[in-house]
Amino acid sequence: MKIYGITGGIGSGKSVVSRLMETMDIPVYMADIESKSLLNTSDRLKASLIEAFGSNVYKDGFIDRKLFASIIFNDPEKLQEANRIIHPFVKQHFFDWIERQQKAGKNVAATEAAILYESGFDKFVDKVILVYASLETRIKRTVIRDNISREEVIARINNQMPDEQKIKKADFVVLNDGTKSIIHQIEAIIKQE
Repeated sequence: MKIYGITGGIGSGKSVVSRLMETMDIPVYMADIESKSLLNTSDRLKASLIEAFGSNVYKDGFIDRKLFASIIFNDPEKLQEANRIIHPFVKQHFFDWIERQQKAGKNVAATEAAILYESGFDKFVDKVILVYASLETRIKRTVIRDNISREEVIARINNQMPDEQKIKKADFVVLNDGTKSIIHQIEAIIKQE
């Protein structure tokens, strides 16, 4: 099975690329969405996070996302600890998902992950597609989408690998600034493979 990794900074448009790939009958594992779900559904993960960050990170059985974000995005060591705890759960969930796709007869799949490289997920994909948009565009999109302040967006961006580094590592770059058709860029990638 061929697996594409889709990555890019916050607000770059990874989800747009993922949805377009799904319209091409390519299943996409949304690592960010699945990890958020696992925070609330995996009792083992909950217990590990409570042990590391205290019981107040959960409220009525659900992760207090705003509190948890304020803890991890303002302290690089705490972010690293959170990732060390969460990533193994997401990785196993992803492997189980890939196995189901193979059993369903799929020969191509993708995973979307904002921190594909930082989490080591790039080791589990064949080719990486970086979705790129300018920093200012990404900030504006995220402020609107997540209803958070510019400062909160910048704090999250500062905890991700810079786009310049990702561009050097990626196999393909999809420009998402409104100047080129995204679907044509994706089709070109799939065809050349």
